[in-house]
Amino acid sequence: MKNGRGFGKETPPIFILSFGIMEKKPIIELVNISKSFPGVQALKDVSLSFYPGEIHALIGENGAGKTTLIKIMGSVYKKDSGQIYINGEECEIKDVIHAQRIGISVIHQELSLIPDLSVMENLCLGKEPRLGRSGFIDKSTMRKIARNIMKPLGLNINPDAYIRNLKTADRQMVEIARAVSRNATLVIMDEPTSSLSSREITTLFDTIRMLKKNNVSVIYVSHILSEVLTLADKITVMRDGCVVRTLDACDADENILVKSMVGREIKDYFSKKEKEIGDVILEVRNLTREPLFSDISFNLRKGEILGISGLVGAGRTEIVRSIFGSDKFESGEIILWGKKVNIQSPHKAIGLGLGFLPEDRKLEGLILEASVRHNISLPSIKSTARIGFVNNKWEIDICKEYTNKLKIHTPSNNTISKYLSGGNQQKIVVAKWFAAFSKILLLDEPTKGIDVNAKSEMYSLMNNYTKDGGSIIMVSSELPELLGIADRIVVIRQGKVSGILERKEATEEKIMMLASTLKNT
Repeated sequence: MKNGRGFGKETPPIFILSFGIMEKKPIIELVNISKSFPGVQALKDVSLSFYPGEIHALIGENGAGKTTLIKIMGSVYKKDSGQIYINGEECEIKDVIHAQRIGISVIHQELSLIPDLSVMENLCLGKEPRLGRSGFIDKSTMRKIARNIMKPLGLNINPDAYIRNLKTADRQMVEIARAVSRNATLVIMDEPTSSLSSREITTLFDTIRMLKKNNVSVIYVSHILSEVLTLADKITVMRDGCVVRTLDACDADENILVKSMVGREIKDYFSKKEKEIGDVILEVRNLTREPLFSDISFNLRKGEILGISGLVGAGRTEIVRSIFGSDKFESGEIILWGKKVNIQSPHKAIGLGLGFLPEDRKLEGLILEASVRHNISLPSIKSTARIGFVNNKWEIDICKEYTNKLKIHTPSNNTISKYLSGGNQQKIVVAKWFAAFSKILLLDEPTKGIDVNAKSEMYSLMNNYTKDGGSIIMVSSELPELLGIADRIVVIRQGKVSGILERKEATEEKIMMLASTLKNT
């Protein structure tokens, strides 16, 4: 690792001679790695090898242990037992800085950029260029360095822009740029495309293939199996903290991978059944919040799942946030059950029977340090209190009811929420709105970052909810998901409604045409 092998440099593959056959030597080898958290055995004797110039995908349900494993390689977590070998020599990775120094760069789901620093300050963090003996930071040189880092990735982001002011997709690309600029020999990516547009995904894949050509090892974690099959050389399937199988991508298909991940075939994936759709219960009229969206009009009917589609940055998230009162809109009106309402805050929305599952569940949907029980009961604590005191019996009973109904896998209802898998965390957010008897759910990317089995369960929950008379507005970037679950689809283009499609007429081609046609003149 002392030779500085990495991005943009010629790196000869490492070979050993064994019985006359040339074999690649693993760049990193994991032997019997185990890790547990309070009440959860996250990894059990995991052994894996990763080779130079190879794209190795890790897949599995949420809670399978993928993220825990890569956090151990990046020294975010310490292993309980087992050994790690770097280029054949046992190595104790002391901390994140040490991991980076020996060539391991990790891009986590939770981006590690500093929001109050600029793009160039984040890209040059810890290696800022200085002005001679003065010691002052040379911002002009820093700006050039940042542009040179981003140029090979096709990024045209202002180096002076603050991270907090960037779109999620741009933040993701800056994180990737920073990782590949560190001359890493091993780059680990955890769900890197979760916030990227199709164009940005293409750029990312080109970058990953460039890394492969430079003999860098890439570990790619994703729930999107089509991505894995397109990109990976080798695929490892994990389940319940163990390695189930490792196979060449050319020998795999989605059915093989799904069956390996969940231990069974998932039938009736979208669980879509005929149901009765009633009268209009919510109308949005000419909703405007410049420059994000303008003149947005649509309606929602009882028992309906209304999908909202559009490209990244079209204004989908901003629309549902404004309906819920999280953000203010400038003009327009919302009609709820035939009456105009003034939703000034989420508190007001909750009182009117609305619930909201935000895109970033960890930042806005959950209190990660609170228990499952407290998260589920939170929106209803005030309305169920007795003489100003929390109704503990109700809280315990309602939590038990919905952890059972939604099949939330937790050692205890008092388990701290951050220790659960992403799919189970997502279910907790849904459970709290069920417990609050919400009549309308606003779901922003409800299956983002969760595995195929958890997705199937989420679709079933949504269908059962609407069958019982509830209504859903769902923002999704996955076209097969919208086509499989939605009764109607509103397509947003550049902050305006470009079309509304009935379920029977909707196709991927029609949605993309409405979402991407050039701006009207």
